[in-house]
Amino acid sequence: MRLDRLDEQLIALLTDDARRSYADLGGRVGLTASAVKRRVDRLRAGGAITGFTVTIDPAALGWTVEGYVELFCRSSTPPEVIRAAVEPFAEVVDASTISGDADALLHILAADMRDFERVLERIGAEPFVARTRSVLVLSPLLRRGAGPRA
Repeated sequence: MRLDRLDEQLIALLTDDARRSYADLGGRVGLTASAVKRRVDRLRAGGAITGFTVTIDPAALGWTVEGYVELFCRSSTPPEVIRAAVEPFAEVVDASTISGDADALLHILAADMRDFERVLERIGAEPFVARTRSVLVLSPLLRRGAGPRA
């Protein structure tokens, strides 16, 4: 799907605040609310916008420990197998296959260190996992969604 400058502006504004009204968006990009709605509908139909979501503060929900875990697999493990193993854990908020030494990277939010350790042990016990390497987040410096910036 080809995006023009107005599409990119709309995506950037929605990335910043997905609850903006069509009228507000239109006022910011110089279109009517109905023209904005048609563009947003086209962006959704074309797959550029796949949904709308909320950004949460993990600490407000009781998630006080954040970490990233690299998974090193024993052999050629299909991504579907990794996904099936980590999907049941609510603490795993993001999982991706990656390039480099590790095979996958997990982003984990846990209630406390004991919870983080429990999840890490259970994932590490999967038959395809050779080893893991984890790092804990001390202070998040920058967080933003993907997409063009306004």
